[in-house]
Amino acid sequence: MKTFPMFLQMQNRRVVIAGGGEQAAQKCRLILKTDAAMTVLAPDLDPELADLHTTGRINWQNAAITPDDFKNTALVFIATGCPATDAAIHAIAKAAGATVNVVDQPDLCDAITPSIVDRSPVVVAIGTEGAAPVLARQIKTRMEELLEPRLGDLAALAGRLRDHAAARLGPRERRDLWRWVFNGPVRRTHAAGAEREAARMIRQAIDTGLPATETAGSVALVGAGPGSADLITLRGVQRLQEADIIYYDRLIDPEILDLARRDAERVYVGKAPGCHHWPQEKISGVLVAAAAQGKRVVRLKCGDPGIFARGAEEADALNAANIPWEIVPGVTAASAATAAMGGFLTERGKCDTLVLATGQSRDPDHTPDWVSLLQPGTRVAIYMGVGTAHRIERSLTAAGLANDVTIDIVSRAQYADQTIARCDVNSLVETLESHGISNQTILFLTRPHAEAVTRPRLLETA
Repeated sequence: MKTFPMFLQMQNRRVVIAGGGEQAAQKCRLILKTDAAMTVLAPDLDPELADLHTTGRINWQNAAITPDDFKNTALVFIATGCPATDAAIHAIAKAAGATVNVVDQPDLCDAITPSIVDRSPVVVAIGTEGAAPVLARQIKTRMEELLEPRLGDLAALAGRLRDHAAARLGPRERRDLWRWVFNGPVRRTHAAGAEREAARMIRQAIDTGLPATETAGSVALVGAGPGSADLITLRGVQRLQEADIIYYDRLIDPEILDLARRDAERVYVGKAPGCHHWPQEKISGVLVAAAAQGKRVVRLKCGDPGIFARGAEEADALNAANIPWEIVPGVTAASAATAAMGGFLTERGKCDTLVLATGQSRDPDHTPDWVSLLQPGTRVAIYMGVGTAHRIERSLTAAGLANDVTIDIVSRAQYADQTIARCDVNSLVETLESHGISNQTILFLTRPHAEAVTRPRLLETA
């Protein structure tokens, strides 16, 4: 970040605006939302600013500008409408040590005005470091739609009851309380206009406790998607923000962990091929132990928790311990890989059957029997198949499919360094070696219908 987002205390502080026209009026409208005392420096005022002066909402000074005008200010806006005049006033303000924003001159700005969504005391500030103000306004529009108009009043109500909650509840109980308030029936009740009923519900929860279902530990098996942080689902992000502790895999993008609550504990339980520092039994055990302590646990897995992720084994352990759990689906690697190619997992008239298979199995001498399923019109997506590429070649050749099957290879799908290649059966191993492809790879074996027309690929190699 070139700029650091921070909220300034404005109560009983002074803001100076240099300029008396429309640009200055825009900044006045913004600062009038705060409790700051505002002084406008200008030889003349436009009608809007003049009215604000007449009603006592701003101070007006029309004398020559000096460094003393900018001393002891929280913020200075310079908006005369004349770039040369703005630059001259900027020099005077900086001589006084002020923090300055010069309208439309980002190189002269110590502070940049964000786009603001105001649900005071809930305030959302959106900035692009001056690079794309139109984008900031678009994001503001989305946030205005997401946050109900009365949300600020609910936040203020929660603020008035914080001391009461702190006197009766411990840190964990308070966190559970406010999660319940803002995620559940209290927020819906308040949004519908029943403020008194919402207040009663909060006070009752503080005095008598939340329902047991709101305070018990639980586990969410969350799919993080195939790589890029923007492919996790909204529900997955919500669970990360609610979690007390997160157990995450080796291939999780660090940016995904940044979406979690800042004080959530993070525990790495990655298992590299051939080097299982965290055996599955140990992982299942710590999930059970953490949830039994009343914690909200997230087991963060690459891709989708239900596809070659051993989620069922963890669910069995949780069931045995009577721990409530849920699955939060994720984008699986096969979906991401075929999208990276500009293709589709199924295509009418060409490929109407999809098989998800693994190149690995518990018995290293056993090959999953996906070959018999590779009938005309079928695509088999093989996960973790690079290490058994020789075996895949032999199996397809032995089945007489060497001339009927095409192979697409996608490594590190949706990452910046993804690799895409296509080959025939007899050159699979050679292609993997020539492209330096190892793990995080999906192999697509496609046997189209005989009459199917081949669709042009968006990318053959990358």
